[in-house]
Amino acid sequence: MAKVSQYGQGFTNGLVVRGLPINQVHPGKVFYVNNSSVLPEGGIGGSNSNDGSYLRPFSTIDYAVSRCTANRGDIVLVMPGYTQSVSAAAGLGLDVAGVAVIGLGSGSKRPTITLDTANTADIDVSAANISIQNMIFVANFLAIATCFEMVSATDFTVEYCEFRDTSSVLNFVNIIDTDAVANGNDGLYFCHNQIYSLSTTAATTAIEIDEAISRLKVNDNFYVGAVLNNTPALIEAAAFDMTNLEVARNVVFRPNTDTATGGILLEGTTTASTGMVYGNHCKTLDVAGMLIMTTGSALGFHENYLSGTADSSGIIIPAADSDGS
Repeated sequence: MAKVSQYGQGFTNGLVVRGLPINQVHPGKVFYVNNSSVLPEGGIGGSNSNDGSYLRPFSTIDYAVSRCTANRGDIVLVMPGYTQSVSAAAGLGLDVAGVAVIGLGSGSKRPTITLDTANTADIDVSAANISIQNMIFVANFLAIATCFEMVSATDFTVEYCEFRDTSSVLNFVNIIDTDAVANGNDGLYFCHNQIYSLSTTAATTAIEIDEAISRLKVNDNFYVGAVLNNTPALIEAAAFDMTNLEVARNVVFRPNTDTATGGILLEGTTTASTGMVYGNHCKTLDVAGMLIMTTGSALGFHENYLSGTADSSGIIIPAADSDGS
């Protein structure tokens, strides 16, 4: 039998697996999960009676997470072809701090989790410093409220993942719904993801902010959505402050014909937010409004491009500042 490489001390200088950067340093244990029929040479089928090694993987993410030790930096590697249905509220629980759940494989062989059966089906995140990378999440029920339900979990990372609706009504309303506890979800990091939204359900927005939050980063995402006038694509903040915010280099296609009270990227009524919104590219069909965010936010806006006319290139919105002369 071929010798299996083991890296018990993690990767102190980071790791790239098939072009996918794994930025965190994980000095903890590595557990494998597989429920597909494709097995590594010498391996056996996934079972929660196994030891979680590469050749003897667990069969569910839930069980693998339960075997992790909080804040040790453990990794759950989910093998190509893994599938799971989440059919109820908290149908999958991420509740051990400091765990990274990383999907292996590319294209359609990335691990895929389908939310179905109830619009309350979701994944609960209830511990700090959890990260999810390189997985596909599919909405397959009427107006699923959220993919990730946050429960006072700071520094949650979602990166290099893909979110898909099955139809205009079998859809995600939100991807992430934060907790209604001030600063309970500080450090939320949602970057390098793809969202293919077919939803025509009111108030469909990637991230729903339910209380004050700091250090929110929403960068380098690609979003294609249906028309939902006066509804932002990325962040709905309501009256809650977002401090130290960064929203950068997102590409958003959402052919709204009205953005007067809900900017194409962000919406909120607070005037005490801090941070920068820069380098974003947006497409709507609203010639009159053309708002990146509702006015009065106090955020900084640099080089955001928006087009409100078919077949036209974007212009800088808001208008460039003068030199004061």
